Amino acid sequence: MNHLHQHADELRAAARHFGRRGFLTVTGAAAALAFATQLPAAGAAAAAELDGRRLTEDPFTLGVASGDPLPGSVLLWTRLAPHPFEPGGGLPAARVSVQWELARDERFTRTVRRGRTTAHPEFGHTVHVEVDHLDADREFFYRFRAGGWTSPVGRTRTAPAPWARTSALKLAAVSCQAYHDGYFTAYRHLAEEDVDLVLHLGDYLYEYAVNATGGARAYTDRTLPAVFNRETVTLEDYRLRYGLYKSDPDLRAAHAAHPFVVTWDDHETENNYAGGTPENDVPPEEFLLRRAAAYRAYWEHQPLRAPQRPVGPDMRLYRRLRFGSLAQFDILDTRQYRSDQAYGDGWQVPGPESENPSRTMTGAAQERWLLDGWGASRARWNVLPQQVVFAERRDRPTADFKLSMDSWDGYPASRRRLLAGAEAAGVENLMVLTGDVHVGYGLDLKADFRDPASRTVGTEIVATSITSGKDGADRPANYDRLMQANPHLRFFNGRRGYVTVALGTEAARADFRTVPYVTTPGAPVTTAASFVTEAGDPGLTPA
Repeated sequence: MNHLHQHADELRAAARHFGRRGFLTVTGAAAALAFATQLPAAGAAAAAELDGRRLTEDPFTLGVASGDPLPGSVLLWTRLAPHPFEPGGGLPAARVSVQWELARDERFTRTVRRGRTTAHPEFGHTVHVEVDHLDADREFFYRFRAGGWTSPVGRTRTAPAPWARTSALKLAAVSCQAYHDGYFTAYRHLAEEDVDLVLHLGDYLYEYAVNATGGARAYTDRTLPAVFNRETVTLEDYRLRYGLYKSDPDLRAAHAAHPFVVTWDDHETENNYAGGTPENDVPPEEFLLRRAAAYRAYWEHQPLRAPQRPVGPDMRLYRRLRFGSLAQFDILDTRQYRSDQAYGDGWQVPGPESENPSRTMTGAAQERWLLDGWGASRARWNVLPQQVVFAERRDRPTADFKLSMDSWDGYPASRRRLLAGAEAAGVENLMVLTGDVHVGYGLDLKADFRDPASRTVGTEIVATSITSGKDGADRPANYDRLMQANPHLRFFNGRRGYVTVALGTEAARADFRTVPYVTTPGAPVTTAASFVTEAGDPGLTPA
């Protein structure tokens, strides 16, 4: 950790200056973040304006994105960064005027909205445009202009009206895209899929160093700057790392093709952190400053709406989206509010510490919000996009089994409360969408995981990684042990890729889409397996 300490002088200075007590107030947090990052604490109107004619190189190197579709509104995103591998993205600390346009067709002959916004240096010259008063359940195309430059065209959509009797919705779920573990080939294929939205379930970014040849990508045609060859700690570190990731053409293609609904896991900040507790032994106030920098950069670089904008080390990421009568999405945050992992984290024998009923994965406020939302739901499918494996997952079929303390197995009381709440609310079609583990799983959720004959109360679809874990294998080394130890585990595959889920009024179908390799580009995509779950009859059966 020495290099982190050397690199984080400003974090420690701010932590000493404010102390934990001062930092843990909202105003103290904002002031501390401003102190640590040289940002004005009270807004973004101080910078001078840059004449657009001074933009002599393309500022749209990181593409465009959209997200969180509502019935009458879309959220559009871009960032101006002619040199994304340089601090500041290659722009001076000045405001830049940006025009945006929304149309019914790709050639923009039927424009429905246009306007102007400002890319502020205080937000890394990122742009978030909320376009309202649109028709529900429609496809739109969008683009941006700055100076004499025009962005790539993106495609997005609005959600159906709340009362609409929606009969079909197709989504894709993705997770875990370590740049240094391989090429984002799966995203190139996903860009060509006919899906209504993409759910990103965490680890969009990794904090680990990326060397000059891009790790497993083994570049021979380029050399990455040394700024990436260290762990991310400061706001500038995280901004630069998003610049690296979003420079990838396959990721840009997927963002341009589909609206994204995003939530984070741990690596967007630091591996396996829990609430305000870091992975490593640093003072808590220093970690909270790092968390504040990570959360700010995350909001800046994702297609998120204004209510998600962070204040200091806090960011309200959990939120609810509805798609007519067919689906309600309750997007969870299982990192920011969780109890610290039991027994020091990792795979451990469960016991009194992990089974303590006071332990929480979501925090009390998010748990109440979720259960209240289920109580009010009238949707056919209640979908729970979240981060870590929800079902029980024993590592071996013998009595001395261990469980992952970072997953819901380390928080069984929290899991029981959610399942009891779903039952009390009359949720018939519960589907949990998960990332994190770099494999594809199909799981039945049981009323009692200790009893394989107990009722199946829902399904869990786990999306494998885009790249994390490198090429992987169809049958990982622990395949037989896990399948034998967990009779509710219906599918297990260790290749990279994504999963698509087609929701209908009578059934849902999951297709696990995989690529054979990611350490070299150009892999084809195939369907490793397909499963169906019938409405009103939870559990997965091969399609």
